[in-house]
Amino acid sequence: MASLMNMLASTGRFLLDALLPPRCLNCGQDVADPEGLCPGCWSKLNFIHAPGCSCCGRPFEHEIGPAGLCATCTAARPPFRRARAALRYEEGCRDLILRFKHADRTDSAPAFARWMIRAGTELIEDCEVIAPVPLHWRRLFGRRYNQAALLSRAIAKTTGKRHAPDLLQRVRPSTGQGGLGRRARREKVAHAFKVKLSWRDQVGGCNILLIDDVYTTGATVSVCAEALLDSGARVVDVLTLAQVVRVF
Repeated sequence: MASLMNMLASTGRFLLDALLPPRCLNCGQDVADPEGLCPGCWSKLNFIHAPGCSCCGRPFEHEIGPAGLCATCTAARPPFRRARAALRYEEGCRDLILRFKHADRTDSAPAFARWMIRAGTELIEDCEVIAPVPLHWRRLFGRRYNQAALLSRAIAKTTGKRHAPDLLQRVRPSTGQGGLGRRARREKVAHAFKVKLSWRDQVGGCNILLIDDVYTTGATVSVCAEALLDSGARVVDVLTLAQVVRVF
């Protein structure tokens, strides 16, 4: 029976591809596999690899040891334990991510989740619950979906981890943070998140993996981590699709 189902699935995939050939998620060119990129667009992506800061994951040019911290984390250690990202947020992936975030390209989520799983293997293995950074209800109403929740759902489904899409609530909206520094961003999101009442008795002692699309200064995920830790979480890690890598 299993072999018959696999054969039917393969046949269905073949017929669908014949009628609607897979397209590159970025430029729309025909590609061999669904949810993929053409060679040209793939070559423009800059994946993050070791060595990097043991806390925020910012890549280093040279290895400085397994416990090495970047200047920012040395000056003020974030409340989360570790943060990792799949990509450098730069020109090669910017439009791809912005279309996913603002232009209904939700079909990109499975591919993005695969990249994130590779980047955050250790974090996923250690966690008990996966949760997204939430949107305020007003922004969610306008956008119709939370891009972080799409990523967290795809990651949880693939890895078999428990998914908690409503673990956190955004109780205070914030205006745009573009161009703001770390301190200003932190002030913008201060006290903006809380653990949902129905989850508060379940957070105690948990290792939680927080999912977001882009890590810029770490302000938003830091405030989320503080809310989770204040509610009893044992540890919070962070996994994002991309990270803004600043040169100091």
